[in-house]
Amino acid sequence: MNIIVYPDPVLRQKAKPLTEINKEVYQKVEEMMELMCQANGVGLAAPQVGWSVRLFIIDVNDSRCEDKVFINPTIIEETGELSKEEGCLSLPGIMSKVIRAQRIKARAYNLKGQKIEIEAEGLAARAWQHEIDHLNGCLFIDKISPANHLSISQQLKEFERSYSDIKASV
Repeated sequence: MNIIVYPDPVLRQKAKPLTEINKEVYQKVEEMMELMCQANGVGLAAPQVGWSVRLFIIDVNDSRCEDKVFINPTIIEETGELSKEEGCLSLPGIMSKVIRAQRIKARAYNLKGQKIEIEAEGLAARAWQHEIDHLNGCLFIDKISPANHLSISQQLKEFERSYSDIKASV
């Protein structure tokens, strides 16, 4: 399992709901946790590892417990607005300001299949919104201003060239 990098088409697909929690799900979640930790990330969505299901992990305070795994999540309330610099494990080295809700209320299922409701603010709220975007085929670069997009356009073109080169050699 590896982190998929832009512009791989899987990053633009809407993920399907996860309908069963089994041994394979636990194994993939464990691998995702390890990948996220190795990359010093705070979140990782299943599509970012080529697994197109509605699941993500978030760890904003280094605790590795299963309530960091969210299955079939939905945001039910957003309040406030905050512009902060954001990055993405699928776009390594690219950072840009993104406007997101400051606080969220959300629902999901945990690895035990229990419905949970969370309230988050700050980095946790930002991470939730970022990861749900991944489940919907949206990247943070889709939410930045035209000026910020222009400032990273060369880096994006380089990712696109590298991806084309890899595909051509396969």
